[in-house]
Amino acid sequence: MSFNNVIKEFEGFDFPAFFETVTDSDVERVLGKEKLNNMDFLILLSEKAAKFLEPMARKSHQVTVQYFGRTIHLFVPLYISNFCSNECTYCGFNIKNSIKRRKLSLEEVEAEAVAIAKTGIQHLLLLTGEAHQVTPVSYLVDVVKCLKKHFASVSIEIFPMDECDYRSLKAVGVDGLTVFQEVYDKKIYKSVHLSGQKSDYLYRLNAPERGAKAGYRNVNIGCLMGLGEPRSEAFFTGMHGRYLEDNYLHTEVSLSLPRFNPAEGDFVPPFTVNDKTFVQFLCAFRLFLPRAGISVSTRESALFRDNLISLGVTRYSAGSCTGVGGYAVEDHSQTPQFEITDERSVEDVVAAIVRHGYQPVYKDWDQIA
Repeated sequence: MSFNNVIKEFEGFDFPAFFETVTDSDVERVLGKEKLNNMDFLILLSEKAAKFLEPMARKSHQVTVQYFGRTIHLFVPLYISNFCSNECTYCGFNIKNSIKRRKLSLEEVEAEAVAIAKTGIQHLLLLTGEAHQVTPVSYLVDVVKCLKKHFASVSIEIFPMDECDYRSLKAVGVDGLTVFQEVYDKKIYKSVHLSGQKSDYLYRLNAPERGAKAGYRNVNIGCLMGLGEPRSEAFFTGMHGRYLEDNYLHTEVSLSLPRFNPAEGDFVPPFTVNDKTFVQFLCAFRLFLPRAGISVSTRESALFRDNLISLGVTRYSAGSCTGVGGYAVEDHSQTPQFEITDERSVEDVVAAIVRHGYQPVYKDWDQIA
């Protein structure tokens, strides 16, 4: 059993036809329920439900405060390499792109860690391009050992790995895993992942489950909004989250809502997700998965992120750099994986959170040996 079996159940499902049948009373009925089933969730993703955005937002706020309080957990991403063996048409690290490639030495990792730790944030997300030969598990183990001297929590967003490799990284202190499927539609997936290991749809799809089996405390998933038809993609993302919650009770499941931003190569996504639809999806996720964390990154603008604080978000990145390194020494020659929109410092993001009556959380986790 894997989440692919769930996807197969919906092969041939006519999403547009279903959305056409949704009525106002359907949406009102779902908003009155305490626990939502799959079709309830799909109703909240419909165009008809967009008319009910205000009551959805109010309930999303209430549910979030019930489970998480008025808190926003902070993390910082650190890219240690942009070498990549994949040909993903939408990504700045695409192997075919003529960009400056770089991999941090352990001494450089240490310098970056010291610079980031000065912000006070104790949750770090470690990222690489997908090039096993350049950033092998042995190198990653050494990097994590270095980072754990400075941070209470280290999560990874790297190439999908076998369960045994996830366990190797857990043994040296990694406690969280982020893997975005990017797009659940198999035809679109094949059309934008032209070569490299990432072209293996099923291996990537099952990576979050391998991380859960390896004992990671948190597993974070998401789709890149804009690659596939947005409402059906949001549906499969939420379903994936519930699948993981139901099957791995020891694992905290969280979702990210990365919306397409420009990158090297000038890829134009086939779909757009406007701000109103983004908020609708966020609220629908919260009502369907009340215990799941929800992250919104610096892909989004400062003003938009500020307006999301009370609607269901639980985790924000802050002071982010999406090129290799960039915290200890600025390097403007680096090509970012994607463009950042919210360029505020950690201090400015924290101030905005406080102004909205929420508590910024720098640290909420310690691993006891």
